[in-house]
Amino acid sequence: MSIPIPLPDVPAVDRRGGHRAREARPRGDFTFCRDLRVVVLSQDEQDAVHVRRLLPDRLVDALIWHTNVDVGWRTSGTHAPLCVLVGSTPAGRTLADVVTRVRRHAPDAAVLVLEGTYAPHAFRSVAGSVQGRADHRRSAPHEFRRKIWVALQRAVAGRTAAGEEIARDNALLERGLLPDPTLQADGFTTAFHYAPGRAHTLLGGDFCDVVRGDDGSAHVVMGDVSGHGATAAALGVHLRLAWRTAVLCGQSQLEQLHLLERILTEERAEEDTYATVVSLVLSPRRRTVRTVTAGHPGFLHRHGNEVRWVEPPPGLPLGLFPGQGDWGESEMAMSDGDGIVLFTDGLYEGRTAGGRLGEEGLLRLAGRLAHLEAQTFVDALVRGVSLLAAPFGGLRDDVAVLHLSSDGEGV
Repeated sequence: MSIPIPLPDVPAVDRRGGHRAREARPRGDFTFCRDLRVVVLSQDEQDAVHVRRLLPDRLVDALIWHTNVDVGWRTSGTHAPLCVLVGSTPAGRTLADVVTRVRRHAPDAAVLVLEGTYAPHAFRSVAGSVQGRADHRRSAPHEFRRKIWVALQRAVAGRTAAGEEIARDNALLERGLLPDPTLQADGFTTAFHYAPGRAHTLLGGDFCDVVRGDDGSAHVVMGDVSGHGATAAALGVHLRLAWRTAVLCGQSQLEQLHLLERILTEERAEEDTYATVVSLVLSPRRRTVRTVTAGHPGFLHRHGNEVRWVEPPPGLPLGLFPGQGDWGESEMAMSDGDGIVLFTDGLYEGRTAGGRLGEEGLLRLAGRLAHLEAQTFVDALVRGVSLLAAPFGGLRDDVAVLHLSSDGEGV
């Protein structure tokens, strides 16, 4: 429990000739931290006594003294902002040990080392983990309070800088994990749209990829991991990279799905996580498309200025009933200049004035855009769906759209 701090044994007029009740406001505005709590961690009771006489009355009321870091945090609450003043350490513990434990319990706190207790080399060992040091034995009250104010400012600036650095690193990592749907093969054109449903991120649980086979065929996958957030996004990356590896190793479409299901069941954090997948292979002669579906919605087939909905034979989603996948291949004829448009259900699940857009609403919209070239068609389709859903909360799920044309000039 907290140890009460004895009142300092000093007269009303201290040795500096100043009246405590009449001290000037410290250079450092504490109004931005009305709930500030100050914790003294020290084996020496006098450290707490000296600190107490330097603080304004409202901070004295919030001052807590502890001799043990771990016990202190169980009784100090979680109020923020927080300033921790580290004094003399327990026998056998170094300053670095104590600061490390403080950071474990309160990573965002402003930490000051009380001077006069440690040799200079001891402070240097923790300089990168604290916001400075303060002399609680010789400082004037306004100087000591200024130290606390600067430490709080440095802690806030450090959190901001660290947050920005983490955001940059995350964006770089996510950008590196995004697929490049550009197909390096003569006779094919790809167009692509990808947007995660959650803000401030680049990756979602939807995944897609395109790979050219050794025989010149185009292999395409589109998938959707259930759930949202970083866990679904990470699993989507696992599945996409595993699929790409399986294609490059020459596995058949059915072998690929069995592999993906095994990976999903071993990597998923929750037993009820599943994924829908559709896999297509366009033959080298570009006359047929072989399709295998695992619970994924159908796709659009563009022929001339017409668009139709294609619904391959359904199959169980990956991971729903592991080992019981009833997947089968289907085949469809393709003409030169035709296009295949794959997507995830986030594209048509949004609410509109007439209710859920659905497959029929998406097909009607696509039909009105059938004259457009590949990338323009994809952009207009996504924009049209977004406008329809905007008055009702917009598109809230991940959206992935991949357009593959069977000649080098698009549709």
